[in-house]
Amino acid sequence: MFRIIDRYIIRKFLGTYVFAIVLILAITVMFDINEKVDAFSKAPLSATVFDYFLNFLPYFANQFSPLFTFIAVIFFTSKMADNSEIIAILSSGMSYRRMMWPYLFSAAVIASSSFMLSAYIIPPANAKRIDFMNTYVKDKRVTATSNVQMQVAPGEVAYIGDFNIRSNRGSRFSLDSFDGQRLSSRLTAMTLEWKGDYRWRVNNYVIREFNDDREIIRSGTSLDTIIPIEPADFIISKNDQETMTLPELSRYIEKQRARGVANVKQFEIEYHTRYAMCAAAFILTIIGVSLSSRKIKGGMGMNIGIGLVLSFGYILFMTVTQSFAINGITSPAVAMWIPNAIYAVIAMFLYLRASRG
Repeated sequence: MFRIIDRYIIRKFLGTYVFAIVLILAITVMFDINEKVDAFSKAPLSATVFDYFLNFLPYFANQFSPLFTFIAVIFFTSKMADNSEIIAILSSGMSYRRMMWPYLFSAAVIASSSFMLSAYIIPPANAKRIDFMNTYVKDKRVTATSNVQMQVAPGEVAYIGDFNIRSNRGSRFSLDSFDGQRLSSRLTAMTLEWKGDYRWRVNNYVIREFNDDREIIRSGTSLDTIIPIEPADFIISKNDQETMTLPELSRYIEKQRARGVANVKQFEIEYHTRYAMCAAAFILTIIGVSLSSRKIKGGMGMNIGIGLVLSFGYILFMTVTQSFAINGITSPAVAMWIPNAIYAVIAMFLYLRASRG
């Protein structure tokens, strides 16, 4: 059962959090309009509003949700401390640990909302936002690739010399089938075409089958066949991972790993970041309460300053650890949880010091 003071803290926390988001988003929109005014003048108003801004605002808000959480906690808790409300709460017999309950409940509301947004709601919206950016701002779509080699099924390795997704055509194709360590057959083709649903057409092809000391050769001008790959498996544009829901991201990573594809680091980082950001809401809440629940020299301004340094430091630290995963220094899972682990130690230290003060 929530007490009156619990409801008061929850209302203050979530209200300040929403206010901080609205304020920052309003400033962001003004800067964004000023930066992309040429692109917005070219795009239809409906596309600008519904395809870009309605999808950009939730994305931006969710990306910086830990920062907004921290700022909200620091701001309203410092104000409560300056008004001696914290002293009154603790003097009434409530323990410091008990006072943390409404804070952690509010953090749970924010973390669960953030997770649902990042896992299921924002990715489809990102697809529209990124498509708008590619159409009217700067086209960053990758439409061609070369020298693709990947395992398409157990014992089958495909190679594509060149492929263009605009025409759905490629050249210099080969498909090697192995029986253990022995090459059992090889399909080569001058060109190939993507027909959808794993259906491919190979042109000017040659099929060699190796049976002990015999070799059977078949050739032709055109052949329709099933190959369990599609262009999206090997043509990856920047930010593609942001357009996938959590189940889609998990399936994609598992499929690409099985095929021996090396360029899945960004997808693994995105996957673990969505979980790590949820834990950050609790960690930064504890740090924020521990820092701002006591009066200090300098008042609320000092608390907000310290809070901003720590919150921006967290975001910067997470950016740095991403490079560890990309460069192969650590796994994506470890890299994304390093900031949380370090800040959890800081949170525990500050909490113990504040609760004894």
